[in-house]
Amino acid sequence: MAGLDETTKIPTEIKLHQKSRILELVFPDDERFELSYEFLRVFTPSAEARGHGPGQEVLQVGKREIGIERIEAVGNYAIRPIFSDGHDSGLYSWDVLYQLGSHKEELWTHYLARLATAGASREPGQTPAPPAKAPAGSCGKR
Repeated sequence: MAGLDETTKIPTEIKLHQKSRILELVFPDDERFELSYEFLRVFTPSAEARGHGPGQEVLQVGKREIGIERIEAVGNYAIRPIFSDGHDSGLYSWDVLYQLGSHKEELWTHYLARLATAGASREPGQTPAPPAKAPAGSCGKR
């Protein structure tokens, strides 16, 4: 979470569309985003997937058919989706949701490229790819 302040856009509507597996968000000024359940699961902000620093990310694979069973409110600042694969530790604050919606196309393109590089698939039955490792003899710093 980057931090909520007076400039944070807060959604005025949040709708789950179970048949199409889309989370629809409406922000002030009628700004709308439709984020697939797969996209949300792949870009979960949880430490389990993001790690605790650069290079610790775990590539999320096999999430094409993922569902969201329900969404829980977290205070007045976030939602917590409960995904059909049991993942429930990602807190999607309003600023995270807005950033995901605003940069959806570029994020998705980058994700597909990472999948291809890893030889992984969006199809169910895949296991998460391990975190990227620093080359041998490297301290992992640049």
